[in-house]
Amino acid sequence: MRPSVTRPGGGADGGAIRIRRATARDAKRLTRLVRTSRAYEGPYAPMVAGYRVGPDYIETHQVFTAVEPGTDRIVGFYSLVLAPPELDLMFVADDAQGLGIGRLLIGHLREEALRAGLTGVRIVSHPPAEGFYRSVGARPTGTLAANPPAVMWDRPELLLPIA
Repeated sequence: MRPSVTRPGGGADGGAIRIRRATARDAKRLTRLVRTSRAYEGPYAPMVAGYRVGPDYIETHQVFTAVEPGTDRIVGFYSLVLAPPELDLMFVADDAQGLGIGRLLIGHLREEALRAGLTGVRIVSHPPAEGFYRSVGARPTGTLAANPPAVMWDRPELLLPIA
């Protein structure tokens, strides 16, 4: 059974958030979600300023969206790279944070990883998101050093066990 979350007040039909595979037509909406994330304001802004989630990326990777019922509004998404196993991207819309959507996405990621035969998924975290990943069971494995000019800060590295 797939995990689900009912948003307070529900969507237009009062149902639960659903997870679906992203399509190439979602590319602009996913890019907007990345570029407008408050988690990347201030010193983190340059990292996402020109970031683009293109149709080619969606077609080549395991990209899944969390969709608000009745509206088809994307409120979050993640991208799982299978070889080597890594969570490449995960974003939840600012106005949807704190509603369990991140946990819903991680639950779905675990199912997909299990189906693919993975035993763990590497996460190189945005520093402010480390606490969230730890709260869903990811264990710290080290720190990835800054890589200027692309990334100007060290990032926590974690492993999410798949059981």
